[in-house]
Amino acid sequence: MLLAIVIFTLAGLAEIGGGYLIWLWLRESKPLWFGIAGALVLIVYGIIPTLQKFPSFGRVYAAYGGVFVVLAVLWGWLVDKKAPDGYDWLGAAICIVGVSVMLWAPRN
Repeated sequence: MLLAIVIFTLAGLAEIGGGYLIWLWLRESKPLWFGIAGALVLIVYGIIPTLQKFPSFGRVYAAYGGVFVVLAVLWGWLVDKKAPDGYDWLGAAICIVGVSVMLWAPRN
């Protein structure tokens, strides 16, 4: 379970980080290399989820979506300095509960 959490976290950071670099390039007039670096990080993001041991592509990506929501809230708070409100935290918590149900519910 710990390995799954680490892989989800790495994938989320790669997606958010790559997207953020492209955002900075296109929206905040940073140099082209920000966009290129962002694109390369997004390629790595596409590879990282394949390291999961779960057999279902759909389940992995659906669960990853919940982790992404939490990481995006944290990124906005820590990097963009935009404090999340109670509804942000509530939504993130609901997502994590959903991820936990999808991945670790007992199945036959």
